[in-house]
Amino acid sequence: MGTLRMDHVVVVVEDLEAARAFFLELGMEVEGAMSVEGPWVDRINAIEGLRAEICMLRTPDGSGKLELTTYHHPAAVSTGREGVPNTLGYRSVMFEVDDVDEVVERLRPHGGELVGEIVDFEDVYRLCYVRGPAGVIVALATTLG
Repeated sequence: MGTLRMDHVVVVVEDLEAARAFFLELGMEVEGAMSVEGPWVDRINAIEGLRAEICMLRTPDGSGKLELTTYHHPAAVSTGREGVPNTLGYRSVMFEVDDVDEVVERLRPHGGELVGEIVDFEDVYRLCYVRGPAGVIVALATTLG
């Protein structure tokens, strides 16, 4: 038995509303939101008394999902290296967009900040990395030609 599909990626954030606004501006849609707590949450996370709020977002075509999570108890912890490209673990989440330059400008008022520059990879993609909520790095790509 192999993997059936990848369901979603989780991003832990301090400010759920700001993160939601950032990803909505990127073009994602809210699928649902809820608070979670109780014995099952404690057991699956191995954290007693866990209380969190989540917002599930999806791409307009429904093929990709992103869960934003804010921990109310206990508070989320930081490694102190958010947004550093060579940090162990997940580096970025990539989205294909119609126009990289236009999307970057729309994300700036929501805290979006270019990590490097917007570049063309051969004649295939126009690419960049944008640092967003909680230091998460979002890769953006536009197909060229």
